[in-house]
Amino acid sequence: MTGPLAGVLVLDAATFLAAPFCATLLAEFGAEVIKIEQPGVGDSLRRLGTPSAAGDTFIWLSEARNKKSATLDLRQPEGAELFRKLAARADVVVENFRPGTMEDWGLGYAALAKVNPKLVMLSISAYGQTGPCREMPGFARIAHAFSGLAYLAGEPGRPPVVPGSTSLADYMSGMFGAIGVLMALRHADKTGQGQLVDIGLYESIFRILDELAPAYAATGMQRERMGADIGYVAPHSHYQTADGVWVAIACSNDRMWRRLVRAMGRDDPAFATMDERVKQREAVNALVADWVKSLPLRQVVEICTREEVPCSKLLSIGDIFADPQYRARENLHELDDPRAGRLTVPSPVPRLSKTPGQVKHAGPALGDANAEVFGKLLGLSAAELADLKARGVI
Repeated sequence: MTGPLAGVLVLDAATFLAAPFCATLLAEFGAEVIKIEQPGVGDSLRRLGTPSAAGDTFIWLSEARNKKSATLDLRQPEGAELFRKLAARADVVVENFRPGTMEDWGLGYAALAKVNPKLVMLSISAYGQTGPCREMPGFARIAHAFSGLAYLAGEPGRPPVVPGSTSLADYMSGMFGAIGVLMALRHADKTGQGQLVDIGLYESIFRILDELAPAYAATGMQRERMGADIGYVAPHSHYQTADGVWVAIACSNDRMWRRLVRAMGRDDPAFATMDERVKQREAVNALVADWVKSLPLRQVVEICTREEVPCSKLLSIGDIFADPQYRARENLHELDDPRAGRLTVPSPVPRLSKTPGQVKHAGPALGDANAEVFGKLLGLSAAELADLKARGVI
């Protein structure tokens, strides 16, 4: 691999999506990532989602991109010892087991720091490494509930819904994890000392809920479900066109409202300020909805664009594949996989002008790098590898 993280060795000892997504982000920008999987079965992510021709699911092929797979049973003492030897050579270890699990195997941060003081370790769990909930299990859906996000998702007076992606907390925690790892690596380069990066799944979602916490602390205001609207801006919602298509229109200040008024050709002096529009949200939304409903999608978008009013059709994945902006930005990356054939996956983000991210290959076959990792990297002989495999250690 080439890229800004070339030379960084990452051990991905995690399962499913949160910490592994962090490792994927690092791999896209040049880190060498060794995915540690349970012998014989591999990561459960291989079986989550829609199966591909390779047998593994498309989410595995996309989200385990650029990684090497090595099988190792960390529950066996010999497996744990091999992992410690790998950690001694690594720059980063990522894991997302329940707190205490890695410690039970002798592979917690304190133990690994003894063999590699410069090691950075990312631990993602449902509730973090401390607190009364630390040992409770959880997945992204539970994080959405505990963070306050799921409470807000849906229409007033109706049941809460899934907020877009059921894996949002996994992706957000993986992204925050990557930021934490990069900061810890910079500190390690300066001081020679690694550290533990600790994230609870719910924390990554709670962190992005805009003014929810400070507004409640200051005023006692508890936001409720508002469907497509938000509490402090209007109009800022979804509206249906004459041809039955939904569009989003954003109007986050009075200047944008004046532009929207020009676009609609209709006005009401009572709606001149944001405070008044928020107080009269239903009437404002009705005004905008009536205008949007009178025109087909093409005209709504053309008029809003001309008047510099932010507006977009709510795109389906089919729309995305046909969209010229996605094509121009090369947001969809195509590659040929020897096991699954032609694949299309999301391209790396962010876009770096000098050292862009790369997708070298899709998620690997189980144990495809065993010989390289344990043979070349740790120096085990073919006979030793065969013995370890026969006994289920690798």
